[in-house]
Amino acid sequence: MDTTLQDPLVGQELDGRYRVEARIAVGGMATVYRAVDTRLDRVIALKVMHPSLASDTAFVDRFIREAKSVARLAHANVVAVYDQGTDGGHVYLAMEYVAGCTLRDVLRGRGALHPRAALDILEPVLAALGAAHRAGFVHRDMKPENVLIGDDGRVKVADFGLVRAVDTNTSASTGTLLGTVSYLAPEQIEHGTADPRADVYACGVVLYEMLTGAKPHGGTTPAQVLYQHLNEDVPPPSALAPEVAPELDALVASATARRLEARPADAVALLGATRAARAALTDEQLDAAPPQAREEDPLAGSENRTSVIPRPAAALDDQEGFNHTSRLELPPEPPRQDGHRGGGRGRLPRRGTVTIVAAVLLALGLGAGIWYISVGQFTEVPPVLRKTQAEAEKKLHGAGLGVKVVNEFSDVVPKGKVIGTKPGPGERVRDTGTVTIRISQGRPRAEVPNVVGMPLAEAKRKIADQGLTVGRITRSFSSETAQGSVLSTSPAPDSVRRPETPVSIVVSKGRPVDIPDVVGDSVDEARSTLEDQGFKVKIADRQVFSEEDEGSVAEQSPSGDGEGAEGDTVTLTVSKGVQMVEVPDVTGMKVDEAKDKLEEAGFEVDVEKALLFPGDAVQDQSVEGGDEAPKGSTITIKVKGGVF
Repeated sequence: MDTTLQDPLVGQELDGRYRVEARIAVGGMATVYRAVDTRLDRVIALKVMHPSLASDTAFVDRFIREAKSVARLAHANVVAVYDQGTDGGHVYLAMEYVAGCTLRDVLRGRGALHPRAALDILEPVLAALGAAHRAGFVHRDMKPENVLIGDDGRVKVADFGLVRAVDTNTSASTGTLLGTVSYLAPEQIEHGTADPRADVYACGVVLYEMLTGAKPHGGTTPAQVLYQHLNEDVPPPSALAPEVAPELDALVASATARRLEARPADAVALLGATRAARAALTDEQLDAAPPQAREEDPLAGSENRTSVIPRPAAALDDQEGFNHTSRLELPPEPPRQDGHRGGGRGRLPRRGTVTIVAAVLLALGLGAGIWYISVGQFTEVPPVLRKTQAEAEKKLHGAGLGVKVVNEFSDVVPKGKVIGTKPGPGERVRDTGTVTIRISQGRPRAEVPNVVGMPLAEAKRKIADQGLTVGRITRSFSSETAQGSVLSTSPAPDSVRRPETPVSIVVSKGRPVDIPDVVGDSVDEARSTLEDQGFKVKIADRQVFSEEDEGSVAEQSPSGDGEGAEGDTVTLTVSKGVQMVEVPDVTGMKVDEAKDKLEEAGFEVDVEKALLFPGDAVQDQSVEGGDEAPKGSTITIKVKGGVF
């Protein structure tokens, strides 16, 4: 579902290559866009670092490290990174675009999953992390938002932005750690360190959430959640969902052990344990119905975003979001409740009791009135994302709401399913209100029109009318198609493509015409000859020295004896005649010295030596020193000696 709201990058082209089409996700460090690689004509996901972080060398290094790390993994369950670069103040990664949704979307819609579905998702996640761990990397930010589920059912792990090498120092010397509150392992919170077992812990939390529809540690502040990670074990999923088998309870307990040494060594070890647990379950246990799904507001839960959190456990201001570096004060230990009442007061007098009862009733009456005014006359919009139109209408009508349907194209949501609603899920609407549901018409499609034989201008209009764009225009000779008309297109006519796909056009140059060679002709003769063949003539501003007579054609472009199209322009350069150069006097010089001096002046040199007793000094030269000769002509020098 597109979340674009006047985003300035939408519609722009980064690095002269990536055309940004829509914003699809916003995280703590970056925004993800759907874009088109115009060079390869494919849809990609473009992850652009927030401008406020682009000036931070550490974050930029982390961004680049993500690209390099994922490029090294090359695993079927890891979102591929194609390119990394910068454009002005924008630092970006070009990544594989996975049409589908995140595990978080699935959990919001369904609350909890059957054990079989949970394991079907967990196993490819562990395979991806296992490849990373064996390659020497730790993900450090595993959570449902980073698990992508494609429309074709493929599961991929995304967002290696916090990846670090296992053998590097991962402690946070600055007093901050990176991660997401609900999935941080105790050692990450306490020491700021992370090895593969931190990812194992996060996967255990994710498995618990898939089986129960809830996070194991709750709280109204990040500080409370962090405190529970450090001091309380993750409860068994069966405590919340009795249908969960003991083998899955044991798997969660092993992965989320607070003691580092008690967890599986890495994701490969946890994958082995997961497959063993699955093998021990019956079909009835694997398909056990989850408890009633708990509906969640899709906009709630800021703890799901990657955040910068102060490492000392005493530090996050409750007034700030989970994505800001803040001081977090852990909640004080809850007061002990020993079950006694305070002494010293006897029973209230009867009149006092009556007064209290009356006050309570009055408060209840006022409370009910306030509740109706502020809440009671409103209904929360139930989530219907990705349901069919009929299912969505039934659910909304069942909540007492009216329904209005609009149709839209979608790259992600299958045809006939709900893209989104207005108001959104969890928002309140009056009981008599209407909810607009947006139904997917499937991927937008455009058909390449047949413009062969049309004039170029008309062909461009036809292509634009179909929602496509005009791509590269080239020209080619044709004896059958009139000059200026379309010979062919790529993609071919009647092909179906995405809107705004570039269509390349080949335009006819008409039949080929021989270009006559007019070098040496007078300008008037050359012009007449070329125009008779259908060419236009242009005289170059400059003139050049040449062997041709002054005022005649010294050069032409294109050259003669080639082929051109009728109406093409031939440029003529006029000769200034032969360039005369003064000949240096080289008599008496050594042969090599004389040759160098004459060649420097622009002449060719021919040496004549005596047959008998040749000397090494110049006796004579064919053109006397001080006279002029055509530049490039040959000067003959004679060398002293015996008989010539």
